[in-house]
Amino acid sequence: MNTALRLSVYGAAVLLLAAGAYVAGTSAGTSTGHLRPPPAHAAPREDTPEVRPAGLASTADGYTLEAATPTLPSGAATEIAFRITGADGAPVTTFDVAHEKRMHLILLRRDTAGFQHLHPEMSGDGTWRAPVTLDGGGTYRVFADFTPTGGEPATLGVDLSAPGPFEPVSPQPSRVARVDGGYEVQLDGDLRPGETGPLTLTVTRDGRPVTDLQPYLGASGHLVALRTGDLAYLHVHPEDAPGAGPGITFHTEVPSAGTYRLFLDFRHDDVVRTAEFTVPTTGNAAPADGPAPAGPAARPGPAGDEHSHDEGGHR
Repeated sequence: MNTALRLSVYGAAVLLLAAGAYVAGTSAGTSTGHLRPPPAHAAPREDTPEVRPAGLASTADGYTLEAATPTLPSGAATEIAFRITGADGAPVTTFDVAHEKRMHLILLRRDTAGFQHLHPEMSGDGTWRAPVTLDGGGTYRVFADFTPTGGEPATLGVDLSAPGPFEPVSPQPSRVARVDGGYEVQLDGDLRPGETGPLTLTVTRDGRPVTDLQPYLGASGHLVALRTGDLAYLHVHPEDAPGAGPGITFHTEVPSAGTYRLFLDFRHDDVVRTAEFTVPTTGNAAPADGPAPAGPAARPGPAGDEHSHDEGGHR
């Protein structure tokens, strides 16, 4: 067979194979650029959106946290200002009271130093303002915790900048916090990713149980939990009736393994104090706690209320 004849036979075979493949694909419901539909018995695919902790975004569910003061001075008294806007870009001006306040503002540096819990006041144009003093420079994270009237509770976060030097901190695991005034707070309970469990914080003073804690924000205490690294903001809810003590129990759920910073605000002798903890999730052993330095002395807070500032800088 000469060369030309062999090429003709080969070409014809290729054409026959291609035609057969096309017919088979068509009969199976497949053609170029189209996928065969799933069998009738196959369950439809459902894409479940990732459930993200609060505070990681400045916009969520149609609401946006807009910082009117994106840069603040360090080491001097100043004012923080911001607004919550709706999907139409207009300021939101109606909020429900939650934990005795319409707005809770949490402020701390990105390395979790300088924790402050503020309660700003809103003017008629929807701008919230609060006095604040930053101890050092760096990048700070602000969390606005609120419930818009007719909406669901929300927590939005945004970064602020403060020029100036600072010493980064790396908190070590600790379940005992020593706070100025002779107070010591012991944390008991475990953080298990994906599970809700109790955390109990027991307050003593000069070695004696404190049994006359005063209500703060409608509870025996207020607890903020933040995941180190991205500072995901976790909602925790007190279990006990306001007041009494010495133990305060919260229900807490963490979304992932890792280390979390916990900040407890409690009130005693008409002063609000903050105790700080660093807790790895279950499975990571925390080293024994060493002596913790006492914080600075209490100083007057707004509206005649005195606030004691430990190393977290609570207001």
